[in-house]
Amino acid sequence: MTRIKICGITREQDLRAVANSGADAIGLVFYEKSPRHVSVQQAGELMRHVPPFVTVVGLFVNPTVDYVHQLLATASLDVLQFHGEESPEFCQQFGKPYLKAIRVKAGVDLVECAARYAGAQGLLLDAFVEGTQGGTGESFDWALIPQNLSLPVILSGGLHAGNVAEAVKQVRPYAVDVSSGVEASKGIKDAAKVAAFIKEVKQIDVQLS
Repeated sequence: MTRIKICGITREQDLRAVANSGADAIGLVFYEKSPRHVSVQQAGELMRHVPPFVTVVGLFVNPTVDYVHQLLATASLDVLQFHGEESPEFCQQFGKPYLKAIRVKAGVDLVECAARYAGAQGLLLDAFVEGTQGGTGESFDWALIPQNLSLPVILSGGLHAGNVAEAVKQVRPYAVDVSSGVEASKGIKDAAKVAAFIKEVKQIDVQLS
C-alpha cells in the first residue's frame, strides 16, 4: 500500500483533518523562507494534537546543527527530511531516521544519490525549479526515475487528486507527498482536497493489488 504524507501543516484544524482522512504522516516545515514555515513554539503546540500512529516529519533546508537539536528538544519529530545540500554525515548525526530530498531534472543521477545517502530511509523526489527548494507545485518527468532504486521512493512535486493515481501507477512509489496540491491557500489545507487525494491513492492501490 502506498503511504501518504501531507506536508506543510500550520494549523491544528488542518492537522486533525489530515489525520482523520487517513494520512500516514504529516510534515512540518522549518525553513523560514517557506510560506508554510512554523516556529519552534508552533511545532510544540501542534505536536500535542498528533494522534497515535501518525508519523511527524520535520523538513529542513541547510539548517545549523544547533537549530535541529533545538527543534528535537521541543518537538519529538519522528523523521527528519533534508532539502538542501546536506551531506550524508550531516543528516545522520542526530540519531533520527532521515529522508533526503532530491530535486529531479535530466542529468541528475538518482542511482548515485541513493548510493551516497544509503543510510537514509528513502529518497524524496521533487521537481527541480531554479531558485527554490520545493513546495512549488511543479511536477517532473516521472520517466527520469530509474527502476529498482536501492532506497524507497517518496514521490513529490505537483501531485494532486487529478494526477496522483497515474503517478502511483507509473512510479509505484513507497509513498506520495503533497503540500500545495491540497491547499486552499499557501499553508492552509483544504479538507475536501485532502480527502479526495487520499481516496485516489487508496483506490489505485486496490486496482493495482
